[in-house]
Amino acid sequence: MSLHGTYDEQNIFAKIIRGEAPCYKLYEDEDVLAFLDLFPQSYGHCLVIPKHAPARNLLEIDDANLAKLMAVVRKLTQAVVDELEPAGVQVAQFNGAPAGQTVFHIHVHIVPRYEGDKLGIHATHQGDAEELKALQARLVKRING
Repeated sequence: MSLHGTYDEQNIFAKIIRGEAPCYKLYEDEDVLAFLDLFPQSYGHCLVIPKHAPARNLLEIDDANLAKLMAVVRKLTQAVVDELEPAGVQVAQFNGAPAGQTVFHIHVHIVPRYEGDKLGIHATHQGDAEELKALQARLVKRING
């Protein structure tokens, strides 16, 4: 898909927001939802999405929802760094398929980076359900603690 088009209410993130698809939820408030990526590029890979902005990408989201989204990105990034102690953390947001976007609901990736680890290719290996569940519990405790 290109940068331009119509928002698809049936995209997987819209379904997660509506409770029609499951996720490993880490954080939720009235405006923003954060959860673990099912196809993580590294241990602790998270996604943060706006709940009330039917925007496909950065060019379509309004300033108020973008500010709320980024405030949670910062909060969650801090929790991931504090809990998992990575050597670095990558925060990324893609716009359009040629840029790497695969779900056309604006979202931000938080990808912890560890010394010696090579970054995995997104969507090639689904994370282990038990490992994701344990990581979810760990991060939720850190976020709420």
